[in-house]
Amino acid sequence: MIETDRPSWLSLTRGDAPLLVSLPHTGTDTPAEYEQGLVSSWLARKDADWWIERLYDFAASLGATVIRTSVSRTVIDVNRDPSGVSLYPGQATTELCPTTTFDGEPLYHPGAEPDHASIEERRNRFFEPYHATLRAEVDRLRSAHPAVVVYDCHSIRSVIPRLFEGTLPHFNIGTNGGTTCDGALSEEVERICTTSEFSHVVNGRFKGGYITRNLGQPENGVHAVQMELACRGYMREPLGPVAEGQWPAAYDETYAAPMRDQLVRILKACLTFAKSKA
Repeated sequence: MIETDRPSWLSLTRGDAPLLVSLPHTGTDTPAEYEQGLVSSWLARKDADWWIERLYDFAASLGATVIRTSVSRTVIDVNRDPSGVSLYPGQATTELCPTTTFDGEPLYHPGAEPDHASIEERRNRFFEPYHATLRAEVDRLRSAHPAVVVYDCHSIRSVIPRLFEGTLPHFNIGTNGGTTCDGALSEEVERICTTSEFSHVVNGRFKGGYITRNLGQPENGVHAVQMELACRGYMREPLGPVAEGQWPAAYDETYAAPMRDQLVRILKACLTFAKSKA
């Protein structure tokens, strides 16, 4: 069932299976009131998790609950700690309201960056409703199931020297060092990745963002996993720097099919795990 009584930028497709799928970075919309001061609309969309909503469009057919924001992460990043504490101390990252791209390019003209009042307004308007919806849906599913899996979907370009060295593995599984889910779930997801044609790592450069760390409470029956996909696994990604007009690459269902097949296996494994706790 698709919920309609909520902000137009926040979509919720409710399912009854013990699986919640979060899509926090697929949005590309920048409301007009936040465009002032931006260097370009393309830079504001550059770091979106391109086509992830299409790659995972099978999730609802599995009975999963799917939550998505259409608002660009440049407006506000709903996967950052709202306190401002870095999720990756000592490593380059972006803020709750980013002022640079992943490559370090300024998103705003000098002096036009969001001030404290603007950040708080964006937090109240977008961040809090997104997380309130996540919490409410976790509670709803948890009331019906002994265990629930929160699966947080992400992607990123494969080569971004400012953020990490070399070329990122295809599958980047994040459980914050094993704290956000039962080890059996993480091991099964890793096993599926191991038997695929794609490379993988567990708790490498990306260990899970705020959503995974905030919601993952395996001791209370809520198991959270972040999956960060390297874009080349499902799209014809130009490796290295990208320019306007060449990014994002078009979505090609045939090209994406092998990775999508593995993602189907992974989400089914999440469901099997959750149901095994009954």
